[in-house]
Amino acid sequence: MIGWLILLLLVAGCLAGLWLLKVRGGLLTAAAAALVFGAAGYALQGRPALSGAPRQGAADRSIVPLTQLRHAFFGNFSPEESWLGLSEGLARGGNSEDAVGILENATHRYPGSVQLWIGLGNALVDHAHGLTPPAQLAFRRAAELAPGHPAPAFFYGLAMARSGNAQAAVAVWREVLANAPPNASWRPLVEAGVATLSNAPRAPPSPPLN
Repeated sequence: MIGWLILLLLVAGCLAGLWLLKVRGGLLTAAAAALVFGAAGYALQGRPALSGAPRQGAADRSIVPLTQLRHAFFGNFSPEESWLGLSEGLARGGNSEDAVGILENATHRYPGSVQLWIGLGNALVDHAHGLTPPAQLAFRRAAELAPGHPAPAFFYGLAMARSGNAQAAVAVWREVLANAPPNASWRPLVEAGVATLSNAPRAPPSPPLN
């Protein structure tokens, strides 16, 4: 289930990024067709329902590629990109501990950065293979720094979904959508997450972000 969610979110995130870059008309249609075609090929040949089975010496299969999702909310270019890109690269290589350390250092140096606190929350979820109190604290700090911004709640919901609490994630994302402008570029991304997880089995609720 989470494999399909990530696939849908990545497609939506790519399209949102193209829209933010003002790609329109036939080029946007062609890009969308390519993404949908690629997703269809993955659906036919991939096996996203299988749980990850990390092997020694290989990258950790539980690491979720969040770069495109992050760009959908903050754009591709920001002062935090070097920190976040380095951390995400370490995580993809299986070094989740150093991925966390990079962002712990970054948040100490730039404590007012919403992106860095969200990145730290994501890195902590990757490292622990689930939502933990330190990760919750990082997402909460991001929410306090940017009241009303959808990104902290979105990634907190994604962390809950990755931890097996799909219904709590849906509840958070529905609240995000209720407060979202109808033309928000990232709205399809959140709607895709809600549609994917709405019928998932229930799990014990997680504490609210605020």
